[in-house]
Amino acid sequence: MSRSISYPNGAIVAFTILEVERTEDWELEYEWLRDDLTERAAAAFPSLLPHDGWRGREDRILLRNAYADFGVSIYGGLVAVWLAERDDGAYCDADCRTARSPRAQRWLRQIASRFDHLFGDYDRLGRMSNGEAVYRKRA
Repeated sequence: MSRSISYPNGAIVAFTILEVERTEDWELEYEWLRDDLTERAAAAFPSLLPHDGWRGREDRILLRNAYADFGVSIYGGLVAVWLAERDDGAYCDADCRTARSPRAQRWLRQIASRFDHLFGDYDRLGRMSNGEAVYRKRA
């Protein structure tokens, strides 16, 4: 069975690609992509602050605010840029004292279309039974 690109459950996801002409340039291109995404997200959503972390093994957190993680996942040349409600221990502890989750979900709903417009170059059309997904470049 094939697999698709990883991203956190419940995330707002936009898809783009990482084009690398020479394999020896992959790390440099990936670093440039992370810097570019971080800069654009911080400008669009000023509450997001730099954060270096991971959600699982494949989903890299680049920025974070009180409610959400902004990150990137890559598989082959496909890139998933995502924004998901935080799930770390400190967030869960704070949510137990003062319900943050409803505010987080509201904030994510409010910015979803702007996020998609800023970061999405491809639309996922669907997923086949073997796990592979099909994408179409936006006009």
